[in-house]
Amino acid sequence: MSTFSGLNTAYTGLVAARQGLNVVGQNIANANTEGYTRQRVGISSTGPVAQTGLFSGSVRAGQGVAVDSIARLGDLHLDARVRSSAAAAGYASVRSETLSALEDILQEPGENGISAKLQQFWAGWQDVANQPGEPAPAGVLLEQTAVFTAQLAHGYSEIESRWTEVRADADAMAADLNGAAAQVADLNARIRTTLAAGGSVNELLDKRSTLTAGIAALAGGTVRQNTDGTVDVLIGGNALVSGDSFRPTQVSGARKMDDGTVQLEWSGPSAGPITLDGGKLAGVFSVLAPAGNGNGGAVAEAAARFNDFALQLAAQVNDLHSQGAAADGSTGHDFFAVGDPQRAAATLSVVPRSAAEIAAGKPGAGTLDGSVADRIAQIGTARTSHLDPAAGSPDTLWSGVVTGFGVAARAARQSASLTGLANISAVNQQLANASVDLDEENVNLLSFQHAYQGAARVMTAVDEMLDTLINRTGLVGR
Repeated sequence: MSTFSGLNTAYTGLVAARQGLNVVGQNIANANTEGYTRQRVGISSTGPVAQTGLFSGSVRAGQGVAVDSIARLGDLHLDARVRSSAAAAGYASVRSETLSALEDILQEPGENGISAKLQQFWAGWQDVANQPGEPAPAGVLLEQTAVFTAQLAHGYSEIESRWTEVRADADAMAADLNGAAAQVADLNARIRTTLAAGGSVNELLDKRSTLTAGIAALAGGTVRQNTDGTVDVLIGGNALVSGDSFRPTQVSGARKMDDGTVQLEWSGPSAGPITLDGGKLAGVFSVLAPAGNGNGGAVAEAAARFNDFALQLAAQVNDLHSQGAAADGSTGHDFFAVGDPQRAAATLSVVPRSAAEIAAGKPGAGTLDGSVADRIAQIGTARTSHLDPAAGSPDTLWSGVVTGFGVAARAARQSASLTGLANISAVNQQLANASVDLDEENVNLLSFQHAYQGAARVMTAVDEMLDTLINRTGLVGR
């Protein structure tokens, strides 16, 4: 019996070495597979079987080796850190991209910026004041003002377009969130079934881990482990995925910048808003929020600052221009018209169509008086509004717009850089623990190869012993 037992011991060594080679081969094959976590075969020695009787020896060797498991060398704490850092990085990246895009719309400083066009506008009024009654400087003023208002309207239109683009991104992100949640629920069902049947779910766990990290980057989701191998994915404290089911989400609210708020909510009969604590969607909703005295969404606040500037410019210029007289002696004429106060920057236009309609001088002072034009030109050098000392001049207002968005964009870029580095660090730590090391796998390959060869040699030796015992016993002396 002991000889045959030795044959089984060698066989278990062959099985264990072969399984080890299979696992090494799987690791090497997936060395460059994104999201793959390296695996290790778990083996343990098999002790001797207790025997009693005439032929039982006092000391017996073990019965070989048993393959206990194929372990996935992941770390739940590192995975959780990757998800949390991905949520923070996703939020910051959206805000950085949006604020940087708004900063680019301003084109400041530069010859194509509003500041440069505004200085040309004031210089045009000064030229009219210096050459009253001359059609040339008045014509240049009207042309420069038309270019200025067109550029202001274009900037406002770019802001509206940016809002629409980010709104469309929100719908796409919600669709991606639903798709990932559906896949996690399906994987949960497959993992639970496979584990119940005693199978290996390592590759399924890799796919699920990648999906949950993607969900965290989108919506700041957190993961809760269940005893049956499934996970629950929570966003806003509520279950997006629970076992093998998931709750779809949708983006609701405004489709235009001035139509109200935009939010993520549960779809279906149990619809309700979802409070997000991170992720790209949270960043999207933060920049899409309506304007609110400087504390609203970045895009709407940019539009509000454009409108405030346009309204202040029109009010201050119109107040002085209406006091002057046109070429025909009439007074009370506005220089600027605002078609829609809610979209002042987009609807600001020039009222005079010719030099004769510009009220450059005082009533009754004659065509050679340019005192009103001179007062309008001085608005450009003032720091406060002549209408309200507590309010700033147009130049001061615009300088505040440029400075405010420059500071906000820089802060957003720094935040995105820091959170991005934190996410990279978390991912690198996860990879250091879970990624495949080809040098290590080559060592394991040689180890299992030699183990296989050794077990085969043992089996050969046992076979020869059995051959002697069975076929040669009793032949001595014949």
